[in-house]
Amino acid sequence: MASDLFGSTPAYEPLASRLRPQRLEHYIGQEHVIGPGTPLRKSLDAGQLHSVIFWGPPGVGKTTLARLIAQYVDASFLALSAVMSGVKEIREAVQRAQQTRASGRKTVLFIDEVHRFNKSQQDAFLPYVEDGTFIFVGATTENPSFELNNALLSRAQVYVLKSLSAEQLQQILQQGIAQLDPAPRASTEALQMIADVADGDARRALNMLEFALQLSGDDELSVAVVKELLGNQARRFDKGGEAFYDQISALHKSVRGSDPDAALYWFARMLDGGCDPLYIARRVVRMASEDIGNADPRALTLCVNAWDVQERLGSPEGELAIAQAVTYLACAPKSNAVYKAFNKVRAMIASQPSYEVPLHLRNAPTKLMKQLDYGAEYRYAHDEPDAFAAGENYFPPEIKDTRLYAPVNRGLESKIRQKLEHLQQQNQQSVLQRYPQSGAGENE
Repeated sequence: MASDLFGSTPAYEPLASRLRPQRLEHYIGQEHVIGPGTPLRKSLDAGQLHSVIFWGPPGVGKTTLARLIAQYVDASFLALSAVMSGVKEIREAVQRAQQTRASGRKTVLFIDEVHRFNKSQQDAFLPYVEDGTFIFVGATTENPSFELNNALLSRAQVYVLKSLSAEQLQQILQQGIAQLDPAPRASTEALQMIADVADGDARRALNMLEFALQLSGDDELSVAVVKELLGNQARRFDKGGEAFYDQISALHKSVRGSDPDAALYWFARMLDGGCDPLYIARRVVRMASEDIGNADPRALTLCVNAWDVQERLGSPEGELAIAQAVTYLACAPKSNAVYKAFNKVRAMIASQPSYEVPLHLRNAPTKLMKQLDYGAEYRYAHDEPDAFAAGENYFPPEIKDTRLYAPVNRGLESKIRQKLEHLQQQNQQSVLQRYPQSGAGENE
């Protein structure tokens, strides 16, 4: 109760909190984690709850499930938020768990947004998990592999929670309305619309239901009211989280896999979720170099132009230009030869000595440098037949025969490959003519 000058009034509690299920049997969704016969359910039925991490997007029931499993095994439930809590709150929770343990009862310590704790804070839980002071249950929207310590991960089982389906969300909405007193009237179509827009997030669906009921007043909750409420609601899209990187990965792999339809789908999904088109434009430029390369050099130009259009004109004109680039990349011949060659040469340079530039390749702007033979015996390619100095070496002598770039036999690179093979043959013939006894390819 919250008090004011005029008396006491009930504290406000969101509908999503009031309608939280009180028994595991009423929990909707995540059957793959908590359904009959699953490892977690078997552990609960045996009264042997172990430390767990629930990983999933917002509003899929991580906190609710933590509360229900504590109740299911008759354990005390303590909750901390990694956003709001520090060392002091952790120590207090440990003390309470120790007192509960002394009385012969288990404690479930639930940490919401556990990835927000730093390494030392995560390490602080380890001794108490190991000695059984409490059963650790963490919830995170981020990939535990990247955000949680290996030591903590090794002591907890990770369960992946999925976004709820529209059917499950509608079931949650109907179940929630039935619990209200008096139960309001709501059309099935209106609830379906809320479920569709909530995009797998039960908390978001119940919050929208609460606002819609306030708008409708004593009248039936109708489609018209829901439309008025929703306006241009965007789908759930975490610009710094797992969904973000999963979707850009799906777009990139669809382009690489030459599927323009799937590439357009993921491009539109990211826009629908609120992703900055300029970010996508930058990534599309990367795709042009990494996966198309010299098989179609026009791809890079087109992608840079699309980026420029987005910067100059904004949306929606720029988005259409990026869509054009995305479909072009997906349909273009593929080559990662430049990408592989670039990675190979960087690894090679990191593992080798810093070889000196050969004298004939050095610049000689002064008299002293010329006296030291800088630039001596350099062959000016334009003075040679076909503007190619056959047999000339442009590498340090120690790595003379290195080959890095291997064009594929697709698109323009097939012609590049033929030309390089022809030039290589000329190099070999030049060596044979100068050193007929040594054999082609041997060091001079």
